[in-house]
Amino acid sequence: MNGKPLDSSLAARLAGMALACVHREYPNKISHVLSSDADVHSPRMLTPAFYGCYDWHSAVHSHWTLARLARLFPGAEFAAAARKALAESLTAENIAQEEAYLNGAGRQSFERPYGLAWVLQLAQELKEWRAKNEDAQTGELTANLRPLEMAARKRLMDWLPKLPFPVRSGEHSQTAFALGLMLDYARSKADKDFAELIVARARAFYFDDKNCPLEYEPSGEDFLSPGLAEADVMRRVLNPAEFAAWIASFLPRLADPLKPVVSPDPSDPKFSHLNGLNLSRAWMLDGIASALSVDDPRFADLLEAAVVHADAGLPAITSEHYVGAHWVATFAVYLLTKRGTGA
Repeated sequence: MNGKPLDSSLAARLAGMALACVHREYPNKISHVLSSDADVHSPRMLTPAFYGCYDWHSAVHSHWTLARLARLFPGAEFAAAARKALAESLTAENIAQEEAYLNGAGRQSFERPYGLAWVLQLAQELKEWRAKNEDAQTGELTANLRPLEMAARKRLMDWLPKLPFPVRSGEHSQTAFALGLMLDYARSKADKDFAELIVARARAFYFDDKNCPLEYEPSGEDFLSPGLAEADVMRRVLNPAEFAAWIASFLPRLADPLKPVVSPDPSDPKFSHLNGLNLSRAWMLDGIASALSVDDPRFADLLEAAVVHADAGLPAITSEHYVGAHWVATFAVYLLTKRGTGA
């Protein structure tokens, strides 16, 4: 994928970024519906498992980051700290309160779909970690998260049939990226009903799309590519022959218009998104290539574009500005461990 593999040194740095935020309560940007004065509480009181990392979804996927790195580097020095942080957050009591909060009045759209999809990814990671290690702690964490996992699954299953059109933004509301996370989860769990619903909705949303205008990307605050994310979920949905034909119609110019981006101000919460866009483009380009034959003339071009974007994005992963540092390590881990292609 790129010239910097995920070795133990880089893994330790990325784990350190996640550890620095999972239990850091402030600054905090909550998405909280108030029905009365009685609903005024601190983030820690509202959502005691996922109160850190500036916002709820980042807290969720920072826990995923710790679980994934601890699973892949069990002997690393940071692994014990990662396990401790996960155990502190993912108690049965904390998750029960998280489930109650999610199901509270007026919260039908809370963290839908991005944050809820990451809950499912966290559940998938814990399940796979448990299967590999079979130790008591990973089993306990998996069981503790289960009620919130099932609540997120139900919320998404209720929402998808009602969604009339896909959301084609480059931020948290985007439908395509969340569908990819959800489908990977459903297949890993052999959840036939959920997987079939996701595939059906993805086909309904995207199968007839043609001539994606990649030259219109990015918008100024994107951390996801609308066009590439759509292609990345469709390579999960279609068989290889269908996908090869579909991508030729959807992206006839492939990645030609895409050039790496540079954030004009990494200290700005929205402009910091652009530092993650290079990383997500890289894993999506790699994912699209993975669904094509190596003999396909588009294969090499996609991989080259993926490398260019990865090499542009990885140097921007720093702890200098918390508005970016609280989330971008997850994107680096997702890219470098090839999570989206089943690694």
